[in-house]
Amino acid sequence: MADVMGVTHRSEVVQTRRGYALVGLGLILPGAAQAIHGRRKLGRFALGVWIVLVLVAIVALILTLLMRHVMIGVFASGWVLKGLAICIFALALFWGLLAVNTWWISRPRQMGRTKGIVFSVITLVLAVALTTATVWLGTAAWATGGALSHIFGGGGSNTQNNGRYNILILGSDAGPDRWGTRPDSVTVVSVSASTGRAVIFGLPRNMESVPFPDSSPLHNLYPNGYYCKDDSCLLNAIYLLGLQNADLYPGVDDPGIQAMMEAATGITGLSINYFVMIDLQGFQDLIDAMGGLTMNINQRVALNAADNVYLEAGPNQHLNGYDVLWFARSRSMTSDYDRMQRQKCVMAAMLQQLNPATVASKFTDLAAATGETARTSVPPSQIGVLTDLALKTKTLPIISVSFTPPLIDPANPDYPALRATVADTIAQSQSLDKAGTNSAPTATQTVPAPSDPSALPTSTEQPADTTGYVSGGNVTDNLDQVCSVS
Repeated sequence: MADVMGVTHRSEVVQTRRGYALVGLGLILPGAAQAIHGRRKLGRFALGVWIVLVLVAIVALILTLLMRHVMIGVFASGWVLKGLAICIFALALFWGLLAVNTWWISRPRQMGRTKGIVFSVITLVLAVALTTATVWLGTAAWATGGALSHIFGGGGSNTQNNGRYNILILGSDAGPDRWGTRPDSVTVVSVSASTGRAVIFGLPRNMESVPFPDSSPLHNLYPNGYYCKDDSCLLNAIYLLGLQNADLYPGVDDPGIQAMMEAATGITGLSINYFVMIDLQGFQDLIDAMGGLTMNINQRVALNAADNVYLEAGPNQHLNGYDVLWFARSRSMTSDYDRMQRQKCVMAAMLQQLNPATVASKFTDLAAATGETARTSVPPSQIGVLTDLALKTKTLPIISVSFTPPLIDPANPDYPALRATVADTIAQSQSLDKAGTNSAPTATQTVPAPSDPSALPTSTEQPADTTGYVSGGNVTDNLDQVCSVS
């Protein structure tokens, strides 16, 4: 009897070791367990799938190293990511079935009661973990594909304008308690296509008599600029103006956006490559998905003055989405022009702090939040190029000009002087690139004067404000210094 029990025990030990070996081999080479012992056709098929996946991954890696822009464009396409997600889901199901089959051919009943139960639990945990990780990856690919399909609608111009890309960024105030859409913030960003050095131009939303270029269908309606006697024809009303004249824009998906792009060209003299529309009501979710922003608060900002809720001044404050949103939007106890400067500080903070580690760790949340918050005319094929530029921009100080009093009177803007300032500021930025320096003008420097200094309505000199953003910030500033983004 003792010999029989000894033989049984040895058999159980051997069977247990064999089971763990099959499971381990299956984790390294899916299908190997079946190919060695069990359903060999299934094993060979699984091994073939695994080998193909490894080869595809190697080829994709090599192509990414050789043609990064192209590969980023391919995988930034919504339909590619959704197709990839479907394949990943199928793979997760297949791996789950392989795990069950591996457990079966390991014959846990022949391991003895205790060993069999432990083996079954371990196999189940490994199978669930592997399948869950694969499903998560598929879910992330699907969510990202959906977000990219919504965000990157294409339609923009990839043609460089004098070696630059010019992007119109609009902050939309659309929401359930608001009728229609009026851009709450209007910013033009001009980026060097070679160095990534950026210049930000802040346009007050209350600018009047906005000119349209000759190519705009609205130029025929307003040949002398968008003007109304009741002063209601403001820059931020042009979005609705475009929608109201949609018949002038046949085949255009969003006439309001098109009208705003034309207005930005008329104001600055810059041809706009792309637009980015950010829904400020969803912006809070985007910042929360990033994990918040860390900024210096250099002036007390009222979030809700009626309830005595403020952001107090202080360095290195970590703000959640709600705080960042109202830091950028608040006009209580301050001016529209101060708010414009804060908005540019938020842009700079996002550029600095949205890094690959953040994207990797919060990938799904960011994709979902961005899909509900933003849309742009940047095509997927251009994402790789602009991503590289953004990485270069992060390493350089950002030059900023806000067209606010005393530089420009929004009620009666001198547009020739404004366009001259835009051209001279870009020329100054380009001169820094030619000099090969990473420096930028400090807050004590002035906006570069146009070729006809008398065209400016008043002096643009501002005293230095080393504590933070400059009130009425119409200086050419290094935002890294002005905003003190940490």
